[in-house]
Amino acid sequence: MATGYDGHFLAKTLLAGGVAGMTSKTAVAPLDRIKILLQAHKIGYKNHGVFSGLRAIIEKERFLGLYRGNGAQMVRVFPYAAVQFLSFEIYKKHLTNLYGSGHSIKFFAGSLAGVTAVTMTYPLDLVRARLAFITPDDLITAKSDGKTISLMERSMIINTLRQVYGQHGIRGLYRGLSPTLLAMIPHAGISFYSFERLKHLVFTHFPQFCSRQKDGSIVLSFPAKLLCGGISGAITQPIIYPLDVARRRSQLATADAETRKYGGNPMRTLLTIYREHGIISGLYRGMSINYIRAVPMVAVSFTAYEIMKQSLGLNTGLSS
Repeated sequence: MATGYDGHFLAKTLLAGGVAGMTSKTAVAPLDRIKILLQAHKIGYKNHGVFSGLRAIIEKERFLGLYRGNGAQMVRVFPYAAVQFLSFEIYKKHLTNLYGSGHSIKFFAGSLAGVTAVTMTYPLDLVRARLAFITPDDLITAKSDGKTISLMERSMIINTLRQVYGQHGIRGLYRGLSPTLLAMIPHAGISFYSFERLKHLVFTHFPQFCSRQKDGSIVLSFPAKLLCGGISGAITQPIIYPLDVARRRSQLATADAETRKYGGNPMRTLLTIYREHGIISGLYRGMSINYIRAVPMVAVSFTAYEIMKQSLGLNTGLSS
């Protein structure tokens, strides 16, 4: 399908989105790791809170343990964020041409962009979750069971992909995709809609938080970008968090014996979590850390994207 954009615009937008994604994910990588361990009730961590869990990771695995799986995250997040931001621009243009301008268009464009990006990069998200789930205790157990998988081998992205594919086939690489897509539709839609709506609000009612560029365009100031991004990140969390828990449980269903019972369809996984752990300790397990990580992550992501667009000469000013 023709996009109506030239190659320079496409390349610049892909670059801006990819850099924004890598910047935001690296900023909150330690919080991502402990969130995964808490969501899945990992042995050795399930009784910890956010900050005690972070301390436990450092004590058991040293400082770099906070970033376990972040290599896979970066391999995934650059194409994911690049595709998501570019898709949003393309969907927004085509939907506007079809149905006219309006902020509701940005919700649908954001939802479609999120679904597109997730579908294209999902196996790498699964790999990132499995690598983040590994602890030194797993490596000791592997040795005692006579397995030959070393720390270096298990931390390799391609090796993990081969392992999952070899054991479970192509379906294994997309385990947990259904709850991910269900969560992504409101998550990406509300995130993009909220940011664009807040951006428009600042342009219209708070011009003192805007600045004029050399080319005459008016853009948000740095603090205004962060604030709009942070608010948009905060709005989505209570809506999509249980589905995020179900996604992680499904992804890790084959990681060890403790998690195998969560390998069913999304609704069955949600019901199992609810029956065993309830709402607060189950469906919203790790919610506090999700707010701590999601708000700055989304704020940094949108801010970095806007800054990259400005530096690459792409329009970031007021739009309809």
